[in-house]
Amino acid sequence: MIVGQILKGKAITETAGVAPDATVGDAVAILSQKRIGALVVGIDVTHPDGILSERDVVRELGRQGPSVLDLPVSDLMTRKLITCRPDHTALEVLEQMTQGRFRHMPVMDGDKMIGLVSIGDVVKARLEELAMERNALEGMIMGH
Repeated sequence: MIVGQILKGKAITETAGVAPDATVGDAVAILSQKRIGALVVGIDVTHPDGILSERDVVRELGRQGPSVLDLPVSDLMTRKLITCRPDHTALEVLEQMTQGRFRHMPVMDGDKMIGLVSIGDVVKARLEELAMERNALEGMIMGH
């Protein structure tokens, strides 16, 4: 399965974003309200400046305490984005996420972001793919 297919199958197609000058507290409120694990950071989510994840916030809360909630998102965001394209396979994306120890990856079409996939999205797609393969093999073995 390829990333483009995963994006088409997602229930939520809108990517949540936050401006770089918003406070971390504002970003946390959006994460909580939308029940998501990361926000794209940028004035325009199709051209991200970075990404802010729950992990980024928790790590800095542990280091600095609650005052981190008053900082701008740009102080905590990951600036060096690792991205994929719609034609990348689920397995390629899982390998990148595992090696990089991150759970959200922007999907780029040229210089424009067209979506965001989470490790949960990719694992779900991979499990569906494996189930289809298993069913096909069972059908071949049983002569169906």
